[in-house]
Amino acid sequence: MSEPRFDDLIHAPTRLSIVALLAASEWATFTFVRDSVGLSDSALSKQLTTLEEAGYVAVHKAFVGNRPRTSVQLTPAGRTAFEQHVAALQEIVTRAGVSVLPE
Repeated sequence: MSEPRFDDLIHAPTRLSIVALLAASEWATFTFVRDSVGLSDSALSKQLTTLEEAGYVAVHKAFVGNRPRTSVQLTPAGRTAFEQHVAALQEIVTRAGVSVLPE
């Protein structure tokens, strides 16, 4: 289990949604992330840039035929930060006496 560490960068709702989605996959296409999180291209691009600058995601751009394709992956540092953030949230919820697991 990861040591709890609250991460302000990941905690923003949009970035938390992106990182959680990427934590469940090896690679995800830009369009899949955009559609899953419900963002515009420019809004997702801005969020991915913020996460990439922090070292939390890797962005890969390539062409499939004549069409550009952007894929995104959570880096090991991003995965660790996400796991620590989730552990911190679980710790906060546990201290409040709220069960995070269904009974």
